Amino acid sequence: MNAPAIDWSAFAPQVVHWQRAHGRRELPWQATRDPYRVWLSEIMLQQTQVATVLTYYARFLESFPDVQALAAASQDAVLGLWSGLGYYSRARNLHRCAQQVVTVHGGAFPRSAEQLQTLPGIGRSTAAAIAAFCFDERIAILDGNVKRVLARVRGFADDLAVARHERTLWDLAQGMVPATPADMPAYTQGLMDLGATVCLPRAPLCGVCPVQSLCTAQSAGEPTRYPVRTRKLKRSAQSLWLLLARRADGAVWLDKRPQQGVWAGLYCLPVFESDAALRAAVPAQASPVDGVPFVHVLTHKDLHLHPVAVDLSTQSPAGSGAWVGADQWPALGLPAPVRKLLTD
Repeated sequence: MNAPAIDWSAFAPQVVHWQRAHGRRELPWQATRDPYRVWLSEIMLQQTQVATVLTYYARFLESFPDVQALAAASQDAVLGLWSGLGYYSRARNLHRCAQQVVTVHGGAFPRSAEQLQTLPGIGRSTAAAIAAFCFDERIAILDGNVKRVLARVRGFADDLAVARHERTLWDLAQGMVPATPADMPAYTQGLMDLGATVCLPRAPLCGVCPVQSLCTAQSAGEPTRYPVRTRKLKRSAQSLWLLLARRADGAVWLDKRPQQGVWAGLYCLPVFESDAALRAAVPAQASPVDGVPFVHVLTHKDLHLHPVAVDLSTQSPAGSGAWVGADQWPALGLPAPVRKLLTD
């Protein structure tokens, strides 16, 4: 006997009801329909924990209270405030996006997900989140948490590493949005809240889930089977040597990284591909001291970093760069491992 067909029209109302009664509402970006603030939070929350974002979000709004202020800022100022948050391409795209909103759209964010996707750094799910939260557009989001929720609810067992399967899940997601536009903010937030607090990756709390009666994975007793993604990230490794040159007055020698590659656009200690290349840049009479090597983990790569310290007085290392005072470098955009070296 075939199992009875599930009435998926019940899904959205249950998510909306649960979110309004039990969902998160204490986060600062949840109390606004300002697209600038929603967009800023969405970009910051990509691959970053909420607890980390809270401080950066407040700091950004203090310095750049609206899109016009952000657009008028220098890239260095933006990267300086972003320093330590990681994934710095987000900050560069954030700045470019603000400038485009001002110059192309007159300072007002487009009101549809389709138009929002034309802006730098705004992908399909982020565009949908802004449009749903701020403009009540009936459009589905599909970030990592929501993929997990919907894959489990629908029992979607196709490999999401395959593009056509992900497109199918997008179609399913779009078919489940509320019929009433005014429900879109609560529905969208509810899916995010379920993924973050209930439908967890390894130990889902199925007993308190508001849609457990509809969930295919829960009824089969195997929620952690979903979502299916077979392709793994290919990791690589690279060794780099960092020259930590200081003067007696506390100034450090910093170079600005190219706009492409590792730590693009950030201020940084001079980076070398080998120990010999680093030592060739140090004045002959100086006495370099090897620091303790350590590993800094990026999304696709492990950086094996070898710091080498040297005290200089009147001379400077070879190559581009400049001395930056101890009262200046803390405000610059610096890679997290470099900031740690400078503050230790």
